[in-house]
Amino acid sequence: MNEGDKRALLRSSVREFLDFPSPGICFRDITPILKDPTAFSAAIDLFESYLRDHFPKIDLIAGLDSRGFLFGPALAQRFGIGFVLIRKKGKLPGPTECVSYSLEYGKAEIEIQVDAVDPGQKVVIIDDLLATGVKNYTDVNILFISKGTKWDNGCSM
Repeated sequence: MNEGDKRALLRSSVREFLDFPSPGICFRDITPILKDPTAFSAAIDLFESYLRDHFPKIDLIAGLDSRGFLFGPALAQRFGIGFVLIRKKGKLPGPTECVSYSLEYGKAEIEIQVDAVDPGQKVVIIDDLLATGVKNYTDVNILFISKGTKWDNGCSM
């Protein structure tokens, strides 16, 4: 399957639910991609291709809670690198660093374990949809800058 076919498969697999979880929001449901091994493989292939083209050196992949957890580990495995979690506040054990951010429909806090990323490591953040996560990942940047780490928003569908 070529890249265009993979993109078309993913577009046709995502369902939209208007006014969910609140009025004015269009929620894009990716569960059909997860249910279909061909679609999931296509998603991972496209993410991998994008990362290899745009990021010559990646030390870690970080998944943004929670749908970044669905794609991040598979990508980390393909690259032979580690995967770390960026979770909603209160979900990680041990010492953490935390930032607040705004969603389309409210506010939230995310955190990462203080020992998850070493200073200077290059980290790519994976999420399923840029619109559902941290706006432009500015607030995630605070977490990584505080550790002297280079990061980038690598992939969103």
